Amino acid sequence: MDPRTVFGGNPLGVIVRLVLLSIVVGVVLSALGITPRNFLYHIEVLLRRIYDLGFSTFDWLLQYLVLGAIVVVPIWLVARMLGAFGRRNGE
Repeated sequence: MDPRTVFGGNPLGVIVRLVLLSIVVGVVLSALGITPRNFLYHIEVLLRRIYDLGFSTFDWLLQYLVLGAIVVVPIWLVARMLGAFGRRNGE
């Protein structure tokens, strides 16, 4: 495989461009008060919030399921029992 194909050009030129771009982005992030440790912390917080957001939806759904089941299941059970007794007596 040709190194120019893998790197998208002359490998040395690509490495130099990446280094210069990394320095420029590092200066901008530093001016914004973002450090590598701070950046990783905020990435961790972001991933935790996304995780919590996804599972908070399931928590919301589970709460409504349980609340509805408190009413629906006993009514269903009584209806089944009355239906079973009604069929035996009516046969």
